[in-house]
Amino acid sequence: MSRLKFYFPDSQDQIDPSFDFHSEERSPFRVRQRDDRYAHEVLCPAPYDGLLVSKPIVDGMPGVTGKYTEAQRHRLYREGVQRFFRLEQQGNNLEMMGDCGAFTYVRDDQPPYSVDEVVDFYQRCRFDAGVSVDHVVFGYDPLMDASPSAVPEEWTRRQQLTLSLAAEFLRQHRRERCDFEPIGVAHGWSPRSYAASVRQLQSIGYRRIAMGGMVPLKTHAITAILSDVKEELRCDTHLHLLGVTRPAYMQQFAQCGVTSFDSTSPFVQAFMDERDNYYTVSGSYVAIRVPQVDGNTRLRQLVNAGEVDQRIARRLESDCLAEIRRYAEGTSSLSAATDAIGKYCALIGDKKDRMQQYTETLESRVWETCRCNVCREIGVEVVLFRGAERNRRRGFHNLYVFEQRLARELSPATGKSA
Repeated sequence: MSRLKFYFPDSQDQIDPSFDFHSEERSPFRVRQRDDRYAHEVLCPAPYDGLLVSKPIVDGMPGVTGKYTEAQRHRLYREGVQRFFRLEQQGNNLEMMGDCGAFTYVRDDQPPYSVDEVVDFYQRCRFDAGVSVDHVVFGYDPLMDASPSAVPEEWTRRQQLTLSLAAEFLRQHRRERCDFEPIGVAHGWSPRSYAASVRQLQSIGYRRIAMGGMVPLKTHAITAILSDVKEELRCDTHLHLLGVTRPAYMQQFAQCGVTSFDSTSPFVQAFMDERDNYYTVSGSYVAIRVPQVDGNTRLRQLVNAGEVDQRIARRLESDCLAEIRRYAEGTSSLSAATDAIGKYCALIGDKKDRMQQYTETLESRVWETCRCNVCREIGVEVVLFRGAERNRRRGFHNLYVFEQRLARELSPATGKSA
């Protein structure tokens, strides 16, 4: 691997090209799986090097359904990942990685899948790479390195279980002569214990190792782990970071043997973060919350409780959208737009005063200078925090910018040019 690769975890987050932002309506002939578009179909080139698909998302777990419908699941197994995600049609040379989504069953005593089931999933769906079955260690305490006897028994049990499953996974892979690249998973509770996992995985035969369970850790802990792991790495062993995103530190991670990582952060921040909703290369902006009177759960509850007059709410909602659009078109002022936003926020009882941030977002007119297909197509709608169609598109935009941020951080050290 010559450069750091970014994998985007799939959660069936697509956008509907037929969606009308003014009427809030869709085409009556829309078929979601056929017509809706993935980020790699909307943005060119694709804003990631590959997709990560977790088995729980597709197959679910005992008592928990996955995000795929039964029809989608059968089609994925029948057609394989390349055709299912329409990669061949788009000419995208994206790599497909599968994993077991260990954080979804972290509270269980044992992983819900057998090695046979996981190998079958990767092979039948024709993944390029597949992660062995693993179990997340509950905690992290580097002081345990000085007193191994104090390490909780459950932590060591989970680490050893993960290693034994990795050994079985590789044996099965070789026995069935599978086509996908096997990836072992290292878990631990300290830099030394992670390094020990990596050492054992290499002795088993793995040359690509995923570093698991590090999502909750602070950056200094991650760098400490990777520093110790580096001392154990063979020259032909590559590391993958599961769920870790630290663009400013990726060059340092790469120097420790990291060649790939996955994360949903750029996408989900578009609608899950309080501040960093709309990315730019140098910073972020707050998206303007304009909830739908008929579509927002909290607002609907206020209307049903008689605390908000639905007719007034709809009028102020309409005025808010109209003034924002007029400002974007240059036919109205910034103050008119912010006044309309303020009135709507006051009516719905928004407890957080974001008016200063909203003013900064509108004043910047960032959507006009962005060259991604999302901003060019929908303009100011991209900075409106309002329903899945806008929020997901803003997430796609963030992926586009994230790729640029990553390239800037890595250039020229890892060979990925900006």
